[in-house]
Amino acid sequence: MKTTAIIGGSGLTKMGSLKIIEQTHQQTPYGLPSSACTIGELCGQTIIFLARHGDPHTIAPHKVNYRANLWALKQAGAEQIIAVAAVGGITPEMQPARIAIPEQIIDYSYDREHTYFAAELEPVNHIDFSYPYDENLRQQLINSATALQLNIQPNGVYGCTQGPRLETAAEITRLQRDGCDLVGMTGMPEAALARELEIPYACIAVVANWAAGKSSGEISMPEIIKNLEQGMTDTEQLLQQFFIHASIQGSTDD
Repeated sequence: MKTTAIIGGSGLTKMGSLKIIEQTHQQTPYGLPSSACTIGELCGQTIIFLARHGDPHTIAPHKVNYRANLWALKQAGAEQIIAVAAVGGITPEMQPARIAIPEQIIDYSYDREHTYFAAELEPVNHIDFSYPYDENLRQQLINSATALQLNIQPNGVYGCTQGPRLETAAEITRLQRDGCDLVGMTGMPEAALARELEIPYACIAVVANWAAGKSSGEISMPEIIKNLEQGMTDTEQLLQQFFIHASIQGSTDD
């Protein structure tokens, strides 16, 4: 199996089930990543874990050094990436605490260092980004959820906003009109940078709350924390099943 990196978002700064082997502090041409790359073992597979917002969680979405994070993971040996992200639910099927595996993304963020091809001496490279998430990796995650009988949403469009504030109800109406099912703050430029580095990338989106205007009350932190606890518990089970299946598949291939 390819060496898998997991990028942990809000609610997942550590993986309790990971048997840690070492931590490496990667230096990159783009500065320091958000956290050390933790190399460990999960269900017989070697993985690399990086906390997107730092450990502890202190880095706002628009301040994350996405270029350094992805570069550090590649230096550490990552051959595919599963990114975990907390999101808001827009469409009815995206209820709080549910997991979604999006297949498309719309970028509303701005003023972020979003490409490795920014230097004047670098040749221009227009990556194909028609389908931002690796379909093979997506299907493996969906199949793992099916094996666990987890009630996930196997598709969806992720709208990436700037943050760190939450959106207005009018902005969510606009996102829904544009075709977004989910709203988050970290999906881009992360997905595009992975494509520039030619690393297969997929997202596990954990719905933390209804987006603005989609419920009768205000969005509260206690509500978000409660939903994230359930969603991240399901996410860890999903990842364990993913690596169990990879171990079985590896034994069969041998």
